[in-house]
Amino acid sequence: MGISGDNQSVTFFETQFQRQVSENEFVLNPFEELALDYLQGEVLDLGAGLGNLSLEAGRRGHRVLAVEASPTAVTRINLAAREAGLPVAAIQENIGQWRIDRAYDTIVAIGLLMFFERATALNLLREIQNNVKPGGIAVINTLVKGTTFMDMFDPDNYYLFTTRELEQLFSGWTILKSVEQSFPAAAGTVKKFSTVIAKNNTKSAV
Repeated sequence: MGISGDNQSVTFFETQFQRQVSENEFVLNPFEELALDYLQGEVLDLGAGLGNLSLEAGRRGHRVLAVEASPTAVTRINLAAREAGLPVAAIQENIGQWRIDRAYDTIVAIGLLMFFERATALNLLREIQNNVKPGGIAVINTLVKGTTFMDMFDPDNYYLFTTRELEQLFSGWTILKSVEQSFPAAAGTVKKFSTVIAKNNTKSAV
């Protein structure tokens, strides 16, 4: 789960990442585990968090660019990749302003889109879709309506998709996987997620 700019969300995750690094807490979350078997070719991991997915993808032979706002996370990813000789590089960027400059075989955005206002979230999703190569894969995971744990959000800068909205936004793609999951959170609250893994049906230009 990544962060996107200078706001309350950045502070929340930077603090969390610093603790996880100090405790060597590097475990794939359920969404990353789900995504792994669908990765193909060169991967762009947006909001890469501590890079657990990026690094595992590198171990499986994928070349990966990880984009993340947290300096702690970027340092950890690059250090781990260098030590293991993996084809993984991380850059520190505000994803709300950064632009994808070329196409990838797989683009992953796990726990990212909810940290933007609706218009920005939808624009980012379209940019992702426009930069997945023909036959390539998009892996999108976000919190949705029904979520009651809100501590991670900047009150003025977030968006919770409605149920099935994410899947509907992939009209024209082949939906390989669509899953909704709920998890207990602090103080009796709930995190409700939607994950969509879809294949771009566009044919390559001849």
